[in-house]
Amino acid sequence: MDAAVAEGLLDKIDDHYRFSHDRIQEAAYNLMNILDRCNYHFSYGMALAPLEDEEDNFIFTAVTQLNIAGPEAIEDKRQYAIVANHNLRAGKKAMEMSDFEAAYSYFDNGITFLRKKHWEEHYALSLELFDLAAGCSLTNGDFVSLKLLSGQVIARGRSYEDKLNVLYFVTCSLASSFKLPESIEKVLDILSRLGIELRGRESSVAVCVKETKDLLSTYTYDELLNIRRMTDSTMIMAMKFLSKLMVGMTQIMPKSAPHVSQQIIRLSLSHGMSHVSPLGFLHLGSYIAKLGDIRGGYKYVKLARSLLDKFGSRENAGEITCMYTQVVSYVEPLQATLEYHDEGFAAAMAAGDISQAVLNIYFGYISVYYAGVKLQTTREKGDEVVKFMQERRVVTLLLPTQCIQNSVLKLIGIEEESKNVSTEEESTLATNKNVTTTHCFQKLYISFLFRLYDETKVNAESS
Repeated sequence: MDAAVAEGLLDKIDDHYRFSHDRIQEAAYNLMNILDRCNYHFSYGMALAPLEDEEDNFIFTAVTQLNIAGPEAIEDKRQYAIVANHNLRAGKKAMEMSDFEAAYSYFDNGITFLRKKHWEEHYALSLELFDLAAGCSLTNGDFVSLKLLSGQVIARGRSYEDKLNVLYFVTCSLASSFKLPESIEKVLDILSRLGIELRGRESSVAVCVKETKDLLSTYTYDELLNIRRMTDSTMIMAMKFLSKLMVGMTQIMPKSAPHVSQQIIRLSLSHGMSHVSPLGFLHLGSYIAKLGDIRGGYKYVKLARSLLDKFGSRENAGEITCMYTQVVSYVEPLQATLEYHDEGFAAAMAAGDISQAVLNIYFGYISVYYAGVKLQTTREKGDEVVKFMQERRVVTLLLPTQCIQNSVLKLIGIEEESKNVSTEEESTLATNKNVTTTHCFQKLYISFLFRLYDETKVNAESS
């Protein structure tokens, strides 16, 4: 060792040695036999890997070493499942840190350590690895991997309940891929298999809201807050499907959406509160407000916020915050609500819920615009929102956002040349009535604002 120090290959600090340069370390590493390298990585990883009841402070370092070694380094067959489980722990910890790309990598590596008969011999471990990898694929926008992973669970799952997680991810991916009607139909089929039938309910929004209010009339505010927690795992998954159905129906079947809200509330009263329960009360409050009773709606959205604090999770905090703010802004000063959407955006991003992150950043920008924030600040905020949506190809909200941004530029005194509409944007305008209506309304408002009355008339007729 001292000879290596004398040659300048190593540095000696007290009783410790280290390579004097990264390239020297790399050259020494490459001189090793490949199999020896793998064995050293594996031994190092297993030495660092925590036991089941130990803290996992070194889990990332340990698992990285094990994954570099690969399955080929394993000699004892029992260690395949052990290493797969270490990857599972690392992936879960990465998810807690909202690093879904790293989490997917750990789950994917864990799957590579599973052997041929893993579905028979290590069913619970296999199911959890595939479930979580599929969920991360959805968050990362990797729909190809999601399809492959979910296909395995659907084919190998021992019960319908075991397949519900990946079926949920599949319905989410359909909604994200501009296949909202197909997503809604799939959710309705799944709920029907779980004993919840929502097809054929056609009463008006006002009638449905009245029925739901009558249902709640026997409960006090405190009684609702103190209802037991839902424990039935199948019902908890059914509630998740209902929350996804609510989002979809609100966009393309708005008259049916109140029945979903009512069903969420019914299940919450009969089976206990889940993290989805606040959404039922939130949407109820929104419908009441839309029917003209702002104060009545405000009461229920405040209840939803309290339920979120008690029963909720970060999984739907972004959605609840987004809609809560929409109603609250009619009661509280608009300027005081601006930070709410920032909180909702942060919560949605932490949960990997891109769709709700987009809604929060969009409505937050609209609030900034109408609250009279300085134009330059509003412009910078708009640039951030447009960039975020373009990177994630969120065409449905990109178009109205660009309309608002154009009005900001005009107020500043900048005349921006009109940009060509992309093929994807043209397709969205042609096929999505809600997007078209919103887009035309924004153009109508801006043309009226700047007294371009001929354009206002054209946009009014298009709306």
